Amino acid sequence: MRCSIIPLGKSFMTHAQIAELLGYVAAACVFVTFYMKTMVPLRIAGIVSNVLFIGYGYAVDAYPVLILHVVLLPLNILRLHQMLALIRQVEDATRGELHLDWVKPFSSMRNVEAGEVLFHRGDPAHEMFFVVSGRFRVTERSIDLNAGDVFGELGLLHAGQTRSAGVECTEAGQLLRISYDQVKQLYVQDPKFGFYFLHLVSKRLFHNLSLASEQSDKADESPSPISTSPS
Repeated sequence: MRCSIIPLGKSFMTHAQIAELLGYVAAACVFVTFYMKTMVPLRIAGIVSNVLFIGYGYAVDAYPVLILHVVLLPLNILRLHQMLALIRQVEDATRGELHLDWVKPFSSMRNVEAGEVLFHRGDPAHEMFFVVSGRFRVTERSIDLNAGDVFGELGLLHAGQTRSAGVECTEAGQLLRISYDQVKQLYVQDPKFGFYFLHLVSKRLFHNLSLASEQSDKADESPSPISTSPS
């Protein structure tokens, strides 16, 4: 062990005391990592503990400790980088729209003619759709769907997996369709798609609630019919 004496203000600390201090601080960082509940602070605390244990291992010639944390340090840095990249992807998913080129490998193309009914309300639901071209109409709600819109996703969450409304093609076009089984696999495998799907469903639900509220307000404002007795 190195036995140099290092001045520290008015007092002096031996090399052994500094090494011991590094060991205690590193051990405290390890304890903090067990206390952390979120991954980013945990990785940061892990990186700090790796650096301190490397200093401790070098100071006391504890080469097993030194080698272990030299290996763990880049691993923790890599995991932190991946976690931060994932957070950025999630933020992008909640702000933007899903790119159709990314969905194409998991979907199939369907040509639709004007007047064709894709499904009725109450029909079994097995897939969701991305509008590539053409125009479609949600019959019960009188809502038009154009290129770039997504529909059919609520059937995955609907009780019994049935359609909550019907959709009819009003202008010939193309759809990308993706089965619910593939949606489930993507939801588990790709967090970006999972957060996009949650964002899409919540947006649709709030939109439907807004439409229902507007229809209710209009019904309350409409005058009630006045009954007249026959003359």
